Amino acid sequence: MNASGGTAFVFPGQGSQSVGMLKALAADHSQILGTFREASEALGYDLWELTQNGPEEALNRTAVTQPALLAADVGCYRAWRARDGIEPVVMAGHSLGEYAALVCAEALDFRQAVRLVARRGALMQAAVPQGEGAMAAILGLDDAAVEAVCRDCAHGETLAAANYNAPGQVVIAGTKAAVDRALVAARSAGARRSVVLAVSAPSHCGLMREAAQQFAQDLAGAALNAPVVPVIHNATVAALSEPGPIREALVSQLFSPVRWVETIRRMAEWDVSRILECGPGKVLTGLNKRIVDLPCASLGEPADFGAALGVTGP
Repeated sequence: MNASGGTAFVFPGQGSQSVGMLKALAADHSQILGTFREASEALGYDLWELTQNGPEEALNRTAVTQPALLAADVGCYRAWRARDGIEPVVMAGHSLGEYAALVCAEALDFRQAVRLVARRGALMQAAVPQGEGAMAAILGLDDAAVEAVCRDCAHGETLAAANYNAPGQVVIAGTKAAVDRALVAARSAGARRSVVLAVSAPSHCGLMREAAQQFAQDLAGAALNAPVVPVIHNATVAALSEPGPIREALVSQLFSPVRWVETIRRMAEWDVSRILECGPGKVLTGLNKRIVDLPCASLGEPADFGAALGVTGP
């Protein structure tokens, strides 16, 4: 570990939500409940109540999941900063988490972001009728092999690599029939495992282009500032500082793959000494450990939060 390096923050996206998330951390840090109150006011319903008590089916609806995770990620970050936690030198978010990174980098107002991601989720859900799209994780094949499976199994339908999550772990997305064909082909190609994901919309593929065009109109009216901390974007693997390119990156993110492996490797070029996952769960921490040789930890539980904070001071 390079003691002189800075701290990097990453923010999780869909898939990290769970009923009861951040309950223990919120008991110690009032910033989390305060953040959820702000989100609830922007949405017109009690978001904290829903995240704590469910039902799970409601929390897993994309238009609800997205603002819930945004509030969880931002609330966790606010709690960190309120305890004199060190300011990161660079940030990134996985898919929806990119909005949390932009909020925490002061590029996007939180309440505005809540409304934007709720709209984003609704557009994504409406883009593909329930049951007609799918996403699946392919484990044990390299990127090129997964891309070849997608080409061979598309048969004129939409099918593409959607998330390059870690070496040997790629998520694909497209029409359900094409994904089903790819699962069979991936196993034949030597995949260790291939699993259909429990998602309500096939993100980061061509099926989201129409939703992206509509969402571009919402983003056009959003106020954006230059981030005070660099934010590496999923679609471009670049840290952008101008509102126009940031909007373009957020639009293209909807139908472009999440280049997480490249993002984390790019992050390491900032001479960081550790990467902290700011939000519920430990999904990104597990992925990041497979990508770079750096200490990686999560902040979603009190013990983990305290351990990470202890590195930088009381």
